[in-house]
Amino acid sequence: MFGATPSISGVSVSSLNATRCTTVRAAIAALSEPCGHLPLAIYRRTTNGAHEPATEHPVASLLSGTVNPWTTAAQFREQLVRDCLLHGNAFALVIRDGQGQPVELHRLNPQSVAVEADRVTAEPSYRFSPSQGGQRIVPFSDMIHLRGALGFDGIVGISPIVEAREAIGLAITLEMHAAKLFGNGGRPSGVLSFARSLTAEAAGRMKASWQAMTSSGGTAILDNDAKYQALTLTSTDAQFLELRQFAVAEIARAFRVPPIFLQDFGRATWSNSAEMGRMFVSYSLDPWLTRIEGEFALKLLSKEDRADHFLEYDTDDITAADTAARASAYSQFRASGVYTANELRRLENLPPMPGGDVLQNPFTTTGGGTDA
Repeated sequence: MFGATPSISGVSVSSLNATRCTTVRAAIAALSEPCGHLPLAIYRRTTNGAHEPATEHPVASLLSGTVNPWTTAAQFREQLVRDCLLHGNAFALVIRDGQGQPVELHRLNPQSVAVEADRVTAEPSYRFSPSQGGQRIVPFSDMIHLRGALGFDGIVGISPIVEAREAIGLAITLEMHAAKLFGNGGRPSGVLSFARSLTAEAAGRMKASWQAMTSSGGTAILDNDAKYQALTLTSTDAQFLELRQFAVAEIARAFRVPPIFLQDFGRATWSNSAEMGRMFVSYSLDPWLTRIEGEFALKLLSKEDRADHFLEYDTDDITAADTAARASAYSQFRASGVYTANELRRLENLPPMPGGDVLQNPFTTTGGGTDA
C-alpha cells in the first residue's frame, strides 16, 4: 500500500518514509535542486552554424519564467526530478492554446497516472485519474514523462527507493535503534560500585544524590568505599558507527552521488573533493539534465522547431573551476591555430563577431591572417 516495499530489516520502505532517512533526503536534494535552479534556455541554430538565444519563442517563458500562474519554472523542474527519484516517474500535463502552442505545464501526482503502450507500435498513452474522479486518456505528445532507471519494458522507470530498499531499510533501522537507545537512557555514562552491599532504599538515595551532584556539571564527592568507573566506547559500539557510515556509502551508490554531497567528508581531501565535484556534474547530474532537455524538446517543440532549435542547460554556476580550465584550453587552442574566435564562441552558444573567422594567434599577431 502507498508504494511501500518490505525489506529484510523489517522496515517497509516507501516514498513516504524514505526521506526520513537523512542520507536519502540529501541525495534527492543534491540531484533535484540543481536541475531546478540552473538556467535552461532555448537556442536557435543560425545559418553560419552558430547558436543564439531564442527569447521570442513561446517556450522560452516556460523555461525561465513560470509554467503556470502558481508555479515557477525552477520549482517545477525540481519537483519533477524529486518525483522521479521517489516514484521512478514524473508526469506533467501540457496545456496548449488554439494554435497548438504550449502555454502551461501542470505537474501530476505520479500515483494518479498509469502508462499504457500500444501492442503494435509501442506508442505510450497515459491514463490520468483526477482527484475529482473519473479518468482521462492523454496522448504521449501532451504528457511530459521523465523516467528514473528504465524498467524491463523500457516505458516506465524504477525509483532508487525500490532498487535500494534494503540499504535504505538498514539505514532507517540503525537510526531507529540509536534513537531508542539514547532516548531511553540505554547507554549509561558510568557505573558506581561499593565495597559493601546496599539495600534498595540506600541505592535509591545514592542514585538521587549522585544525579543531583552531577546533573549541572558539579563535582561529585564519593564515600570512602565507593568507586566510579566510566564506560568507554567498546568495539561493538565502533562497529555500529562503522555500519551507519557504510549505510551512507550504500545509499550514495544507489543514487550515484559522491559521499561529499551527502555531507560525508570522512575521506575527503582538497584534491579529491574537486575531482568528486567534477564527477558529480559529469556522471551524476548531467544524465538528469540531458533527460530534461530531451523530454522538454520532444513535447514542447514541434517537429519543425526541433530542426533548428534546441534546449540546453547552462552549468557555469556549478562549474566555476571548470570554466577557468576551459578558458585556459581555449587560449591554447587559439594560440596553436586549432580554432577561430567564432568557432570557440559557437561552443559557448555566443553569436559570431566581425572578423572572428580568422585563424591566427591573437597573442602574437597584430593584423592580417588567413581566413578559415
